[in-house]
Amino acid sequence: MKLFLRQTLERQIFRLHELDALLSASDVVSNMERFRKLTREHSEASIVAGQYLQLTARESDLASAQAMLAEAKDDADLAAMAEEEIAAAQADIARLDEALQLMLIPKDPDDARPAFVEIRAGTGGDESALFAGDLFRMYTRYAERKRWAVEIISESASELGGYKEVVLRIDGPPDAMGVGVYGKLRFESGGHRVQRVPATETQGRIHTSACTVAVLPEPDEAVAIQINPADLRIDTYRASGAGGQHINKTDSAVRITHLPTGIVAECQEGRSQHGNKAQAMKVLTARIHEKDRSERAAKDAAMRKGLIGSGDRSDRIRTYNFPQGRLTDHRINLTLYKLLSIMEGDLDDVLTALQVARGAELLAALEADVSP
Repeated sequence: MKLFLRQTLERQIFRLHELDALLSASDVVSNMERFRKLTREHSEASIVAGQYLQLTARESDLASAQAMLAEAKDDADLAAMAEEEIAAAQADIARLDEALQLMLIPKDPDDARPAFVEIRAGTGGDESALFAGDLFRMYTRYAERKRWAVEIISESASELGGYKEVVLRIDGPPDAMGVGVYGKLRFESGGHRVQRVPATETQGRIHTSACTVAVLPEPDEAVAIQINPADLRIDTYRASGAGGQHINKTDSAVRITHLPTGIVAECQEGRSQHGNKAQAMKVLTARIHEKDRSERAAKDAAMRKGLIGSGDRSDRIRTYNFPQGRLTDHRINLTLYKLLSIMEGDLDDVLTALQVARGAELLAALEADVSP
């Protein structure tokens, strides 16, 4: 482990001792908001400290096993035992080192938030819409694995199946380190390309088509961008698609346009116009928030281009090659030959690799900033 990371971890342990003292102070206990904040920080710091203690213990085990191997010149059984312990310790150290790097990634304030996932068909006509449906299934299956709740905010189905556009809201509790839905899915934003023989292809030729995905954090209502009602145009209309008699008899669908930016959000899935308006307003606020975030990210990228990219829809981030059963993420040169299981929601290897790459990038930037 790099010296910079070890120093960072030592500071985390020192901070844990500070938190122990703070949480026992009477003025903190009487201030519930501060008490909850410090309790969350203490919980996260305790997990990091526990992992670091495991790492140092395994490093000590490795050193002992290496010394044992050096001494076991004429004892084959002892040498074999030492070699087995060395291999096990090295594997544990690599695992703990990766886990600690993830834990030390600077937190985005939105990481714990629910997320809106927008999937839009791009080039490729009907095949692109079918692929959008496949991506929809992939993300919903992944959410099922995580026991997250999925809600369709708006959808525009294509005639042959799939979607021209679909917007999901995904919500679930953050993990022990405070990473929630947005923190897990944030790197899915960008262009997704598929290479396969379409169902409509009669001559067996491989076609290439594409979809775009955008993952937006649901804004915290307490700190959300304030929108002037005078800047909004609100239209109501009859929803289309499946939904029984009610959906076609009332003007329950809502479309909201933010006039200064031209950003539009709509919702037609609920039975109530009031409920649809509230959901559309959340999506609109998220899109305006993301526009502001993207503009700031573009300025930062001019100084330091990130490995993971800006998350803009124009970034081609991934290729799904069905004939080869291959998924390739172009940002980190990751190739996995398990495409069918990934399309069934087995996304952990992909998402973890992206988080590790982003963490290494951020930690390197921090190291450069503190270096003399």
